[in-house]
Amino acid sequence: MERAAAGKFTGVSTEPGGKDPGYVMDDADPDAAVETPIDAAMFNSGQCRCGIERIYVEEGLFDEFVVKAVAIAENLKLGNPLDPETTLGPMANRRFADEARAQIAEAVADGAKVHIEAFPRDDGVAHHSPQFLTNVTHDMRVMRDESFGPVVGVMPVRDDAEAVELMNDSDFGLTASIWTRDVDRAVRIGDGIETGTVFMNRANYLDPFHCWTGCKNTGRGGSLSAIGYHNLTRPKSYHLKKATS
Repeated sequence: MERAAAGKFTGVSTEPGGKDPGYVMDDADPDAAVETPIDAAMFNSGQCRCGIERIYVEEGLFDEFVVKAVAIAENLKLGNPLDPETTLGPMANRRFADEARAQIAEAVADGAKVHIEAFPRDDGVAHHSPQFLTNVTHDMRVMRDESFGPVVGVMPVRDDAEAVELMNDSDFGLTASIWTRDVDRAVRIGDGIETGTVFMNRANYLDPFHCWTGCKNTGRGGSLSAIGYHNLTRPKSYHLKKATS
């Protein structure tokens, strides 16, 4: 898109992708801080640019988080999206599912642990089982590259500083989610995260009053809010002086 616009004085606003993190702090609500991040990771079969693809959990909460998260994912129903009972439909294209499966297989080969067995309706094509990975590192593509599928890697962290360092260890910067009861702490940490949007106790959400934007390889420019109008219009100034005679 940038090459096509080059030399034409055409403005470009892009959102090529994301690898959005979530951070569950030691003072987070123990239930909401599991249910909503996993929903954000699995919603629309993981095919949301702002869906959570990697989660960092304060080490004291890590084991409890894993147990609860796996239980939620195991209770999803993979199947026909026209069936009202289905809670996890197929991916939009086989190549998307192939990429997610490839990232999982590579991670497992490098020592990651899978927590969910393949669902009966997993056909190896577009219907992809949810997957939850631990023992992951940032040397694995599943923690670096956009997965865009129902897979999420989870890592324990010692403190806020380590969480911020890992959240920023990405070529993308669309959204980040922070789970805490402390607003001041969330703002302080949010200031250090390289991302377009910071959520507190929510994720995968759009508000038309807030600008939707990203940084790094996610893109530039913005949509929604007044800033969205500014990116689609040309400013014009009037300097008017009233005649005195």
